[in-house]
Amino acid sequence: MIRRIVALVFMAVFIASCGSSRRAGKIVTKNTEAVSIIKKHYAEEANYKTASGKLRAVYQDDEKTQSVNLSFRMEKDKAIWMSASILGFPVAKVYITPNSVSYYEKVTQSYFDGDFRLVSDFLGTPLDFQKLQNLLIGQAIYDLRTEEYDFTQSPRGFQFVQEEEADMKKMFLLDSRTLKAAAQQLAQVSENRSLTVTYSDYQVVDGIVFPEEIRIIANEGGSSTNIEITYRSISFNEEVSFPFDIPSGYEEISLK
Repeated sequence: MIRRIVALVFMAVFIASCGSSRRAGKIVTKNTEAVSIIKKHYAEEANYKTASGKLRAVYQDDEKTQSVNLSFRMEKDKAIWMSASILGFPVAKVYITPNSVSYYEKVTQSYFDGDFRLVSDFLGTPLDFQKLQNLLIGQAIYDLRTEEYDFTQSPRGFQFVQEEEADMKKMFLLDSRTLKAAAQQLAQVSENRSLTVTYSDYQVVDGIVFPEEIRIIANEGGSSTNIEITYRSISFNEEVSFPFDIPSGYEEISLK
Protein backbone atom coordinates (compact mmCIF):
# COMPACT_ATOMS: atom_id res chain seq x y z
CA MET A 1 0.00 0.00 0.00
CA ILE A 2 2.82 2.42 0.80
CA ARG A 3 4.19 1.71 -2.67
CA ARG A 4 0.88 2.89 -4.14
CA ILE A 5 1.10 6.11 -2.12
CA VAL A 6 4.63 6.72 -3.37
CA ALA A 7 3.48 6.00 -6.93
CA LEU A 8 0.62 8.49 -6.61
CA VAL A 9 2.95 11.14 -5.23
CA PHE A 10 5.23 10.57 -8.24
CA MET A 11 2.20 10.92 -10.52
CA ALA A 12 1.31 14.18 -8.80
CA VAL A 13 4.76 15.61 -9.37
CA PHE A 14 4.80 14.13 -12.89
CA ILE A 15 1.67 16.06 -13.88
CA ALA A 16 2.98 19.17 -12.14
CA SER A 17 6.21 18.97 -14.11
CA CYS A 18 4.65 18.96 -17.57
CA GLY A 19 4.70 22.73 -18.04
CA SER A 20 6.98 25.70 -17.65
CA SER A 21 9.84 25.58 -15.15
CA ARG A 22 11.07 29.16 -15.33
CA ARG A 23 12.59 30.53 -12.16
CA ALA A 24 10.93 33.18 -10.07
CA GLY A 25 11.71 36.77 -10.94
CA LYS A 26 9.44 39.67 -11.74
CA ILE A 27 5.75 38.76 -11.43
CA VAL A 28 4.48 38.17 -14.96
CA THR A 29 0.73 38.59 -14.30
CA LYS A 30 -0.29 42.18 -15.05
CA ASN A 31 -3.46 42.49 -12.95
CA THR A 32 -2.45 44.69 -10.00
CA GLU A 33 -4.77 42.96 -7.53
CA ALA A 34 -3.48 39.56 -8.64
CA VAL A 35 0.11 40.76 -8.17
CA SER A 36 -0.72 41.83 -4.62
CA ILE A 37 -2.29 38.46 -3.80
CA ILE A 38 0.64 36.54 -5.27
CA LYS A 39 3.10 38.56 -3.19
CA LYS A 40 1.07 37.86 -0.04
CA HIS A 41 0.91 34.13 -0.85
CA TYR A 42 4.70 33.90 -0.85
CA ALA A 43 5.04 36.19 2.14
CA GLU A 44 2.79 33.77 4.08
CA GLU A 45 4.80 30.66 3.11
CA ALA A 46 5.50 28.51 6.17
CA ASN A 47 8.76 29.78 7.62
CA TYR A 48 10.47 26.85 9.29
CA LYS A 49 13.78 25.04 9.19
CA THR A 50 12.52 21.58 10.15
CA ALA A 51 9.11 19.97 10.65
CA SER A 52 8.30 16.61 12.21
CA GLY A 53 5.30 14.72 13.51
CA LYS A 54 2.70 12.08 12.72
CA LEU A 55 0.24 11.79 9.88
CA ARG A 56 -2.39 9.36 8.72
CA ALA A 57 -2.88 8.49 5.06
CA VAL A 58 -5.99 6.78 3.73
CA TYR A 59 -5.59 5.30 0.25
CA GLN A 60 -8.56 4.42 -1.95
CA ASP A 61 -8.71 3.14 -5.51
CA ASP A 62 -11.31 1.28 -7.55
CA GLU A 63 -10.61 -1.95 -5.67
CA LYS A 64 -9.73 -1.24 -2.06
CA THR A 65 -9.37 1.21 0.81
CA GLN A 66 -6.40 1.08 3.18
CA SER A 67 -4.94 3.32 5.85
CA VAL A 68 -1.44 3.72 7.20
CA ASN A 69 0.19 5.75 9.95
CA LEU A 70 3.37 7.62 9.11
CA SER A 71 6.04 9.46 11.00
CA PHE A 72 7.39 12.31 8.93
CA ARG A 73 10.36 14.65 9.06
CA MET A 74 11.20 17.49 6.73
CA GLU A 75 14.11 19.86 6.38
CA LYS A 76 12.89 22.68 4.21
CA ASP A 77 14.27 22.61 0.67
CA LYS A 78 16.54 19.70 1.60
CA ALA A 79 14.78 16.50 2.65
CA ILE A 80 11.47 14.69 3.11
CA TRP A 81 11.48 11.47 5.18
CA MET A 82 8.56 9.19 6.07
CA SER A 83 8.32 5.92 7.97
CA ALA A 84 5.09 3.93 7.60
CA SER A 85 3.63 1.51 10.12
CA ILE A 86 0.55 -0.68 10.26
CA LEU A 87 -0.77 -1.85 13.66
CA GLY A 88 2.38 -0.44 15.21
CA PHE A 89 4.79 -2.40 13.02
CA PRO A 90 7.11 -0.47 10.65
CA VAL A 91 6.55 -1.54 7.04
CA ALA A 92 8.29 1.00 4.79
CA LYS A 93 10.48 4.10 4.62
CA VAL A 94 10.83 6.87 2.06
CA TYR A 95 13.67 9.40 1.83
CA ILE A 96 13.59 12.13 -0.81
CA THR A 97 16.03 14.98 -1.41
CA PRO A 98 16.39 17.35 -4.37
CA ASN A 99 18.83 14.83 -5.90
CA SER A 100 17.70 11.42 -4.66
CA VAL A 101 14.65 9.20 -4.28
CA SER A 102 14.97 6.17 -1.98
CA TYR A 103 12.34 3.78 -0.70
CA TYR A 104 12.02 0.28 0.73
CA GLU A 105 9.15 -1.94 1.80
CA LYS A 106 9.45 -4.78 4.28
CA VAL A 107 6.42 -6.82 3.20
CA THR A 108 7.71 -7.36 -0.35
CA GLN A 109 11.37 -6.96 0.67
CA SER A 110 11.92 -4.59 -2.24
CA TYR A 111 13.57 -1.20 -2.64
CA PHE A 112 14.29 1.65 -5.02
CA ASP A 113 17.41 3.77 -4.71
CA GLY A 114 18.01 6.34 -7.43
CA ASP A 115 17.36 9.94 -8.25
CA PHE A 116 14.76 12.13 -9.87
CA ARG A 117 16.61 11.78 -13.18
CA LEU A 118 16.03 8.03 -13.29
CA VAL A 119 12.37 8.40 -12.34
CA SER A 120 12.09 11.29 -14.82
CA ASP A 121 13.51 9.16 -17.63
CA PHE A 122 11.03 6.41 -16.78
CA LEU A 123 8.05 8.80 -16.82
CA GLY A 124 9.33 10.89 -19.71
CA THR A 125 9.23 14.24 -17.92
CA PRO A 126 11.39 16.03 -15.33
CA LEU A 127 10.41 15.74 -11.68
CA ASP A 128 10.94 18.42 -9.09
CA PHE A 129 11.50 18.22 -5.31
CA GLN A 130 10.19 21.76 -4.86
CA LYS A 131 6.77 20.94 -6.33
CA LEU A 132 6.38 17.96 -4.02
CA GLN A 133 7.32 20.07 -1.00
CA ASN A 134 4.88 22.80 -2.05
CA LEU A 135 2.06 20.26 -2.29
CA LEU A 136 2.71 19.07 1.27
CA ILE A 137 2.95 22.53 2.89
CA GLY A 138 0.06 24.27 1.11
CA GLN A 139 1.93 26.37 -1.42
CA ALA A 140 1.01 26.62 -5.10
CA ILE A 141 2.64 23.68 -6.89
CA TYR A 142 3.70 25.99 -9.71
CA ASP A 143 5.38 29.32 -9.07
CA LEU A 144 2.57 31.84 -9.63
CA ARG A 145 5.11 34.58 -10.28
CA THR A 146 6.51 33.15 -13.50
CA GLU A 147 3.49 32.96 -15.82
CA GLU A 148 0.41 34.96 -16.81
CA TYR A 149 -2.85 33.80 -15.17
CA ASP A 150 -6.48 34.78 -15.51
CA PHE A 151 -7.46 36.13 -12.10
CA THR A 152 -10.92 36.15 -10.48
CA GLN A 153 -12.20 36.71 -6.96
CA SER A 154 -15.17 34.93 -5.44
CA PRO A 155 -16.53 34.00 -2.00
CA ARG A 156 -14.38 30.84 -2.28
CA GLY A 157 -11.15 32.84 -2.55
CA PHE A 158 -8.72 34.08 -5.18
CA GLN A 159 -8.55 31.97 -8.33
CA PHE A 160 -5.72 31.78 -10.88
CA VAL A 161 -6.37 29.86 -14.10
CA GLN A 162 -4.19 29.19 -17.11
CA GLU A 163 -4.75 27.00 -20.15
CA GLU A 164 -1.48 26.38 -21.99
CA GLU A 165 -1.17 25.58 -25.67
CA ALA A 166 0.69 22.44 -24.62
CA ASP A 167 -2.57 20.88 -23.42
CA MET A 168 -2.00 21.68 -19.74
CA LYS A 169 -4.67 23.41 -17.69
CA LYS A 170 -3.76 24.81 -14.27
CA MET A 171 -6.04 26.16 -11.57
CA PHE A 172 -4.99 27.50 -8.17
CA LEU A 173 -7.45 28.70 -5.54
CA LEU A 174 -6.02 30.66 -2.60
CA ASP A 175 -7.97 30.99 0.61
CA SER A 176 -9.02 34.62 1.14
CA ARG A 177 -8.21 34.44 4.86
CA THR A 178 -4.88 32.63 5.03
CA LEU A 179 -3.66 33.23 1.43
CA LYS A 180 -2.65 29.54 1.45
CA ALA A 181 -3.73 27.03 -1.16
CA ALA A 182 -7.37 25.95 -0.83
CA ALA A 183 -7.36 23.88 -4.03
CA GLN A 184 -5.04 23.10 -6.92
CA GLN A 185 -5.92 21.34 -10.15
CA LEU A 186 -3.71 20.27 -13.04
CA ALA A 187 -5.06 18.51 -16.11
CA GLN A 188 -3.72 17.07 -19.35
CA VAL A 189 -6.86 16.93 -21.49
CA SER A 190 -5.48 14.88 -24.38
CA GLU A 191 -4.11 12.27 -21.95
CA ASN A 192 -7.36 12.20 -19.95
CA ARG A 193 -5.28 12.74 -16.84
CA SER A 194 -5.84 15.13 -13.97
CA LEU A 195 -4.71 15.87 -10.43
CA THR A 196 -6.82 17.71 -7.86
CA VAL A 197 -5.46 18.68 -4.45
CA THR A 198 -7.73 20.23 -1.82
CA TYR A 199 -6.90 21.52 1.64
CA SER A 200 -9.93 21.26 3.92
CA ASP A 201 -8.35 23.04 6.86
CA TYR A 202 -5.19 24.65 8.21
CA GLN A 203 -3.73 24.71 11.70
CA VAL A 204 -1.53 27.24 13.44
CA VAL A 205 1.39 25.77 15.41
CA ASP A 206 4.00 28.06 16.97
CA GLY A 207 2.73 30.87 14.75
CA ILE A 208 3.20 28.79 11.56
CA VAL A 209 0.21 28.12 9.31
CA PHE A 210 0.36 24.54 8.05
CA PRO A 211 -2.12 22.16 6.40
CA GLU A 212 -4.21 19.94 8.64
CA GLU A 213 -5.93 17.86 5.97
CA ILE A 214 -4.98 17.30 2.32
CA ARG A 215 -6.93 15.30 -0.23
CA ILE A 216 -5.27 14.19 -3.47
CA ILE A 217 -7.41 12.84 -6.32
CA ALA A 218 -5.65 11.47 -9.38
CA ASN A 219 -7.70 10.50 -12.43
CA GLU A 220 -6.21 8.67 -15.38
CA GLY A 221 -8.38 7.15 -18.07
CA GLY A 222 -11.42 5.74 -16.35
CA SER A 223 -9.76 5.06 -12.98
CA SER A 224 -9.50 7.25 -9.91
CA THR A 225 -7.13 7.09 -6.95
CA ASN A 226 -7.57 9.10 -3.75
CA ILE A 227 -5.30 9.80 -0.81
CA GLU A 228 -6.43 11.70 2.28
CA ILE A 229 -3.58 12.96 4.46
CA THR A 230 -4.22 14.17 8.00
CA TYR A 231 -1.40 15.76 9.98
CA ARG A 232 -2.17 14.43 13.46
CA SER A 233 0.70 16.19 15.24
CA ILE A 234 3.45 18.52 14.15
CA SER A 235 6.35 20.46 15.65
CA PHE A 236 8.82 22.84 14.10
CA ASN A 237 12.50 23.68 14.29
CA GLU A 238 13.58 20.72 16.39
CA GLU A 239 16.67 18.65 15.70
CA VAL A 240 15.81 15.89 13.24
CA SER A 241 17.65 13.00 11.64
CA PHE A 242 16.82 10.91 8.59
CA PRO A 243 17.75 7.28 9.36
CA PHE A 244 17.60 5.25 6.18
CA ASP A 245 19.44 1.99 5.52
CA ILE A 246 18.15 -0.48 2.94
CA PRO A 247 18.19 -3.95 4.53
CA SER A 248 20.47 -6.49 2.91
CA GLY A 249 18.88 -9.09 0.68
CA TYR A 250 16.08 -6.84 -0.59
CA GLU A 251 15.26 -6.90 -4.31
CA GLU A 252 15.76 -3.69 -6.27
CA ILE A 253 12.78 -2.28 -8.15
CA SER A 254 13.84 -1.55 -11.72
CA LEU A 255 12.31 1.34 -13.66
CA LYS A 256 14.07 0.50 -16.91
